[in-house]
Amino acid sequence: QVQLVESGGGLVQAGGSLRLACTASGRTVSTYTMSWFRQAPVREREFSAAVSRSGTYATYSDSVEDRFTISRDNSGDGAKNTVYLQMDSLKPEDTAVYYCAARSTPYLTSLYTTPTTYTDWGQGTQVTVSS
Repeated sequence: QVQLVESGGGLVQAGGSLRLACTASGRTVSTYTMSWFRQAPVREREFSAAVSRSGTYATYSDSVEDRFTISRDNSGDGAKNTVYLQMDSLKPEDTAVYYCAARSTPYLTSLYTTPTTYTDWGQGTQVTVSS
């Protein structure tokens, strides 16, 4: 099990940028695939981006590809990683609570996009994009 704490949300105008951070701590955090999901009011939680254990591979939803970039800093002591979501060219429809998620995997390159496959979640951070 890992502990996830998100930060970096806020209010930004359309066309602007934000960078979210998720600090993951736990004994085996380096064995986890990490992702960002988001949930807007009255909508289901949806996948945004995922990064592999190694940090080499990433995948994005169609709605954020070419605007968002996920990255991972594995340079810690092995028990602490940070995952970032750089969000550029933000649109009002990006307004949502953004959640960091993690799941253990034995594979260095695996990516997962279904929320039910993730075992650990952060508390979420609000992103609001004004028009």
